[in-house]
Amino acid sequence: YISCGPSADLLRHIGLQRGNVSYIKPLFRQRTTTSMADDFLHKQFPPYVAKKGEEYMNAKQLKHFREILESLKGELADDIERTVQTMQDEATVFADPNDRASQESDIALELRNRDRERKLIKKIDESIDRIEAGEYGFCDSCGVEIGLKRLEARPTATLCIDCKELEERRERQMAK
Repeated sequence: YISCGPSADLLRHIGLQRGNVSYIKPLFRQRTTTSMADDFLHKQFPPYVAKKGEEYMNAKQLKHFREILESLKGELADDIERTVQTMQDEATVFADPNDRASQESDIALELRNRDRERKLIKKIDESIDRIEAGEYGFCDSCGVEIGLKRLEARPTATLCIDCKELEERRERQMAK
């Protein structure tokens, strides 16, 4: 354990105290896209419950999914902005190569996460375009309904569950 100098300051910054190695506070907010989306959707939007005999992808359902997609897009854009701000604020040059390598590793991980979120924003934009074109909620491959529950779980879904499973099997076979 280092008790003084830049390395000690870094250790204190990340929450590592003498004798306490079980908890390290991350320098950046690290979340996977999936868990962020799940947390966000379930807190803000209750699942859409279709009434008996209700037409699939009617105006009310489309409005519900558009709100989800736009809110998710806004949240992701805010996360990206916060990351850029954090990286600018916490840009520190460390004399110790290990500290520098650790910082660069944290930044690389954060940038990979933000790149995944950028790709998700692109998918969200495509889903909003599909809503406007009247194609949202229907499978790109076979044309059947994707289903409300699947769209609640993954609002950017473009394939029904059967076509998605078939695609995943093909991908596994190609990987072998």
